[in-house]
Amino acid sequence: MITLEEFKKKQLDRCRLIGLDLGSKRIGVSICDEKQLIATPFKTIERSSSKDLINELQNIIKDNNIKGIIVGNPLNMDGSSGSSAQSAKDISDNISRSIDLPICLWDERLSTVGAFNLSSQLDVNVSKREKKIDENAAAFILQGALDFLNN
Repeated sequence: MITLEEFKKKQLDRCRLIGLDLGSKRIGVSICDEKQLIATPFKTIERSSSKDLINELQNIIKDNNIKGIIVGNPLNMDGSSGSSAQSAKDISDNISRSIDLPICLWDERLSTVGAFNLSSQLDVNVSKREKKIDENAAAFILQGALDFLNN
């Protein structure tokens, strides 16, 4: 796993990235455009085995020509790591053993809240909002990383 600063240095050309919001029941997935300007919600994966997750990610990567993975790092509000952040790191390490792409963790504090608030401003009904919250949170995470990469 590398830092986003290292990721930025390694990038020679523009490419598509995926963002992951690792929830306990579902994993939100987002994808950006080749110019790395806009993150778009892509899909929600029901959490099952590590093997199923790896297979699903490999298919998304192959089908969409993905060159990097941004994983939401759920730090505590004070910036410290808790059990959720350790779990995100462990899952990211597991992914990196099977998928040969740069993977970095991105501070995701408030991403789910931000995604929920944004969808409420767009006048999306609550049940639709909750159904899409994981992939919207993944897009929020990926957009934060894209904004960092582009500055």
